[in-house]
Amino acid sequence: MNLFHKTAFGFYDFSWRIALPWLKLNHRLAEGYHQRAWRDKLPGVVDLWIQAASVGESFLALEILKTLQMEQPIQILLTSNTRQGIDILNLTLPELTRDQNRIQAAVRYFPFDKPSIMTAAIAAMRPKLMVLLETEIWPGLLLAAKTQNCKILIVNGRITEKSLQRYHFWPSIWPTLRPHKVLAISPADADRFGRLFGPDGIEVMSNIKFDRIAAATSCNGDKHKLKAVLPAENPFIVLASVRQAEEILVQNIIQDVLRTCPDTVVGLFPRHMHRIPSWQKFLRQTGIGFTLRSKVDRRISAGHVILWDTFGELTSAYGLAKSAFVGGSLAPLGGQNFLEALVNGVIPIIGPWWDNFAWVGREIIDAGLLRVAQDWKQVADLLLKDLASPPPRKEVMDAALQFIQARRGGTEMACRRIAACLEKRT
Repeated sequence: MNLFHKTAFGFYDFSWRIALPWLKLNHRLAEGYHQRAWRDKLPGVVDLWIQAASVGESFLALEILKTLQMEQPIQILLTSNTRQGIDILNLTLPELTRDQNRIQAAVRYFPFDKPSIMTAAIAAMRPKLMVLLETEIWPGLLLAAKTQNCKILIVNGRITEKSLQRYHFWPSIWPTLRPHKVLAISPADADRFGRLFGPDGIEVMSNIKFDRIAAATSCNGDKHKLKAVLPAENPFIVLASVRQAEEILVQNIIQDVLRTCPDTVVGLFPRHMHRIPSWQKFLRQTGIGFTLRSKVDRRISAGHVILWDTFGELTSAYGLAKSAFVGGSLAPLGGQNFLEALVNGVIPIIGPWWDNFAWVGREIIDAGLLRVAQDWKQVADLLLKDLASPPPRKEVMDAALQFIQARRGGTEMACRRIAACLEKRT
């Protein structure tokens, strides 16, 4: 590393030092602050460190652990940037490792990318390998790993052209921080990673999400607890993963659907729980009846909204819905995972922005397994069309699984590369 790069990293470290006290005032970062600042109890020496940014990446990490086969027991640290990601890991990991002596795992918040913090973290835990899921590219971490002989593997790698341009603000540094390998989810993503780090060590893999979705099972509506609270005679729709930037548009959808079909029950799933109070305010102001999911203890009345303030039931809700909209797509946010709706027999409706899921391919539209609306009104119209004549659930599920099955195998490929790195093979 030349003098310019050393000076730049010195400034980067100093900037973090100035910022750290203020970050404690951020309500999201204040949770787990001592772990983020590397002041809490350390997990000890580990063989493998897996970083999962939030909920979606945490599910990918768990999918890897389910598949990973090692000849010797290994110690693993799993980290996430968000409370939701931490919750998913803590909830699922005990069940996953209960009967597996081969895996011992700890869960922590991901440290702040202050170079001195990352250096201390790598030095304390001495991981042989760090796996970064999707787009977790942190210069402080990459530098610490590079200088302490910890291999870096980017798995399920994706990077948009917009993100690439931001990283190119500091173009000369990235080739010096090149990971050991990058497994990208498409040739286009592989090309972008190559432009960032250089072409060496970059491969294309199938997206792990295809494996995870293929393994999912649809809800048995007759037995599931949600069936008991949904009136059988009333249609049920799901508005999933709704982001703050599109809330006004989704509010229009709710009002339009309930005005046209007033006996509908709406399942509303905000992407982030801190938006629940805002949604409560809107529903009260407009006079729309609603109940928090955590308070549901009896059958919901027609024309009401169930406002989901709990985790873990979106898949089940899809299994009971006649129609579903998947958010993050009515504003330029990249979209959210719509495959989960599809595998549960509902053809998802999304807005025009879904570049985060371009890896699925436009073939899914051609196959009639995804509908892209151009605005909120078109979303509402498509939801109402499904209420009047829902596509046959079994036919949708069969077509979806056929589509996904042909694209599986990413998890096994990733696990082979992880095992090779841990066994000191290239």
